Amino acid sequence: MENSATTRVQEFIGDPVADAPPVSRAKLEEIFQDIQSDLRFDHELNGCLNCGICTATCPSAHYYDYSPREIVQLLWTENLEGIYDAMQEKIWACAQCYTCAARCPFGNSPGGLVMLMRETAIKHGMESAKNVLRPFSRVMLKLISTGNQLSPDMISKDAFPDWGPNISKVDAPLAILRKAIPVPTLHTTKTAWEVNLKTSVELYTIWEETGVLDSLKVIDANLFDVIGDIMDEKREDYADWLEDQEE
Repeated sequence: MENSATTRVQEFIGDPVADAPPVSRAKLEEIFQDIQSDLRFDHELNGCLNCGICTATCPSAHYYDYSPREIVQLLWTENLEGIYDAMQEKIWACAQCYTCAARCPFGNSPGGLVMLMRETAIKHGMESAKNVLRPFSRVMLKLISTGNQLSPDMISKDAFPDWGPNISKVDAPLAILRKAIPVPTLHTTKTAWEVNLKTSVELYTIWEETGVLDSLKVIDANLFDVIGDIMDEKREDYADWLEDQEE
């Protein structure tokens, strides 16, 4: 009787009792390749002593199930299953403060690596990315459709109830605190600067050519359609303006 070929290599990842379909090894390799092929990858990952300095100084590690050292170790050892698992929740706990990068004796940047993993999660339309970005759809709409910043007085518990219970803490005397912002024109929506039509169209073209809008379409197709309609209108207005200048 012939013995069947066996392997210890895990071909699929996933909870065997969950409804979610398993992830094939080919898909895991594709995800890792997208992370590794980024030009920033070799700059952000140089090795790991497993000393734990990054985690010891990480603010997020004190409050969440998150460890910068774990992120570095997963990528350094090319742990495909662990990388995919971390992209489902853990990478979204990073505050991007880069304290880890400033402390690492090897010159690693766990925060930078998390950024690459987040971008890859968006590219692959992972549910974790959709869940994290969904509450910020209105912010993204303003930034992408106008190129403008958000002014402080836009952040209020009434305007963003979907940000969760912590938004109630915005009851602080913000009018007084915002006087510390050095640029006066950024204090309120009434005085916030507006991007002119030409600049707005140019910004949209940049986001279009660099793939930003392709990523947005994967994450939120409805928002993509809304922004597309807005910018098509602006392009028409700009074309009309150019014609008027030639007359």
